Amino acid sequence: MSSLRNAIPRPAHKERSQPEARKRFGILEKHKDYIIRANVYHKKQETLKILRQKAAFKNPDEFNFKMINSKTVDGRHRPKDEVNKYSAEELMIMKTQDIGYVFQKWQSEKNKIDKLTASLQCTGDQSSRRHVYYAEDREEARELEVQGRSKSDISTVEIPKDIKKKMDRSYRDLEGRKSRAKDLEKLYTDMSMQKELQKKGRKRKLRDDELLNPNGKAVYKWRADRKR
Repeated sequence: MSSLRNAIPRPAHKERSQPEARKRFGILEKHKDYIIRANVYHKKQETLKILRQKAAFKNPDEFNFKMINSKTVDGRHRPKDEVNKYSAEELMIMKTQDIGYVFQKWQSEKNKIDKLTASLQCTGDQSSRRHVYYAEDREEARELEVQGRSKSDISTVEIPKDIKKKMDRSYRDLEGRKSRAKDLEKLYTDMSMQKELQKKGRKRKLRDDELLNPNGKAVYKWRADRKR
């Protein structure tokens, strides 16, 4: 009987849609939508209940480290300005570590520039291998010179497009690394100067008329201390 009952077609029960008069309120809420909305509402109510209990049982005389590290401004807690958070010795150690990192990156860029320059053979007209030829007279020497120039002239050699594209990309990378190394060198020099200025000892900045070759950079002179 059950198989026969399933064989008979039955009408599909569709969910009721929003009536035409209530179309302005959007889609009609189903029972599963109500369950989700009710769970979210009850969860928020439980959170508010816990917060009210914590506020009711809070001890107003309880110590908190924020009491000494912050202040109240217009009813809100603001952290105090940490101007002297580190001592002079700690600042010196941190600056030394920064200088070491910058110097390491500068050396790394210089090594990469040397490798790129060697791979691209950016040495002007000089080739990587030099051969010495001996001529018997001036005419033979002139012929050898012309042959050497024609061999070293790269513009006359046909270069495939993919290799030429890689070479252009490598040259652009080389120029970018040179610029980066120059910036790192300047940064390393400035940081080293700032580190030296933080050390003890009387010093003064020299004027332009006191310099032999003024180049716009600051030059300092330390007073000679007597060594015991």
